[in-house]
Amino acid sequence: MDETEYQRIVETYLDDVYRTVLACCKNKENAEDAVQNAFLKLLKVKENQFRDEGHIKRWLIRVALNECKNMWKSFWNRNKVSFEVLETDPLYQDETHHELLEILDKLPQNYRTVIHLYYYEGYSVKEISMIVGISESNVQVRLKRARDKMKVLIGEE
Repeated sequence: MDETEYQRIVETYLDDVYRTVLACCKNKENAEDAVQNAFLKLLKVKENQFRDEGHIKRWLIRVALNECKNMWKSFWNRNKVSFEVLETDPLYQDETHHELLEILDKLPQNYRTVIHLYYYEGYSVKEISMIVGISESNVQVRLKRARDKMKVLIGEE
């Protein structure tokens, strides 16, 4: 992959990949590391491996999500105690989106990921199943359960 093509891909997909991984990691630093590792892996990919632009974006998101999962599995993350509140920069400026983002953060990771990909990134159920590596019916179940949990959480506030 030549430098101009790589730069174009970074400029095109960096924000989307970062937002998706941030929703999964809930930690700005881990999300940045996961995204950086995904883009580093992109440098090692053969140039004609991707079918189209959508394939590149899905691949980057999948690799970054896997990097995030690997970080959470590490000994350090399983055994550390945080003294500071996890801070995430608000991704959306109006108050409604900010409140929804706070509720989204309360969901388990597998629900947060599918909700974010479906509503914020605009992926279809089929595309999410390819990105996350689960069946389409499992994506639909997770979306339904996440919506139900969000309704309960919204009712509590």
